[in-house]
Amino acid sequence: MTTDLRTIQCDQFIAHPPQAVWRALTDPELHARWWAAGDVRAEVGHRFTLDMGQWGRQECEVLAVEPERLLSYSFAPGSLDTTITWRLEPEGTGTRLFLDHAGFDLDSPLGKAAFEGMGRGWPALLRRIEKMLADTPQQ
Repeated sequence: MTTDLRTIQCDQFIAHPPQAVWRALTDPELHARWWAAGDVRAEVGHRFTLDMGQWGRQECEVLAVEPERLLSYSFAPGSLDTTITWRLEPEGTGTRLFLDHAGFDLDSPLGKAAFEGMGRGWPALLRRIEKMLADTPQQ
């Protein structure tokens, strides 16, 4: 994981093809198993809410989609005002999944706390995708 002044960047090799990793990012049932429940869908303009448990429900809107390659959405407009971008690259028999979580306001206490907490949390969340896929029958 690396960070610039306002962006959390990390990547994870996942021993599953891009199609399976894409499903983990865009199928609401699978998404809820590794991160948060919500009606995520790979459709530009689609608005959905992620249930972040103790951090509440966070609004999102899909900004860009390239099937099995890129998914980007706004995250928590009005509070964090950040953007999450997932990029998938085939690597051998698996997928390298890249995450950029950008736009943190490090001058605000909320933004700084979220940046620090999510910076520590994202790598572990990415590792959960592979375990969830290993435990899920492939379609």
